[in-house]
Amino acid sequence: MRSLLFVPGDSEKKLEKGLASGADVLLIDLEDSVSAERKPAARQIAADFLKSNRDKSSPRLFVRINDLASGLADADLGAVMPSLPHGILLPKSNSGKDVTRLSAKLNVHEAHADAAEGSTRILAIITETALGTLSAASYPDASARLIGLTWGAEDLSAVIGARAVRDDNGRYTDVFRLARALTILGASAADVAAIDTVYINYKDDAGLALECTEAERDGFTAKLAIHPAQVPVINAVFTPSAEAVAQAQKIIRAFAEDPAAGVIGIDGLMFDRPHLRRAERLMGRVAAT
Repeated sequence: MRSLLFVPGDSEKKLEKGLASGADVLLIDLEDSVSAERKPAARQIAADFLKSNRDKSSPRLFVRINDLASGLADADLGAVMPSLPHGILLPKSNSGKDVTRLSAKLNVHEAHADAAEGSTRILAIITETALGTLSAASYPDASARLIGLTWGAEDLSAVIGARAVRDDNGRYTDVFRLARALTILGASAADVAAIDTVYINYKDDAGLALECTEAERDGFTAKLAIHPAQVPVINAVFTPSAEAVAQAQKIIRAFAEDPAAGVIGIDGLMFDRPHLRRAERLMGRVAAT
């Protein structure tokens, strides 16, 4: 899972384009990109699209429902769960308790659809409220369904009253850098994927590539996209290089050959157990691609 592309749930045309984008995951949106009067139509369009395309091996199809406090989430789930999406993206999650609540709802829907319990995965956006941002450590053991945490700046900026999320040099200001860092740490604590937020200037490939490179350096393993044109850039950066894979394989093989070793020398460099864990994580990403 490298790229996750948002597609408005009320647009058949954009949903079909999303299938050909090369994204690893399509995020069929019933929340921000769909107006209130279009939500019933979006639910039906999303359900029909899921039913027609769920058996395809790629992309995986997730639905962003409206948040649990909106009064709309149950209607969203009732519409799309009979079509068995691969997963649900939960916005405005205030803590791991919200993931647990969503998981309980999914248990019921899976039972009604005669689907295996736990088969629907969960991704959560955890920084769209102040409480959610401060609760990043609450996701371990929230649900076995949880596979990733991501973050967003725009909703948080509205909640706290920030006039901008970036400074004059294009860098996130301190509050949003904190939200970004807490997402990485929260995902690591929960042992799930850390997914970077959207880059809103979809015509700026250079800026997107730089942000992806910095995100991958810091521990993110995937990124949200808002336009199909962003997908190739994201996939390129978050696909481990042949050199990185070869190095990881050497490290794993060396420790397998000497399991009692704490430190091992390879090609004149010293590697210890943290390097082994990093190599194993990288190979896990390769296997999941």
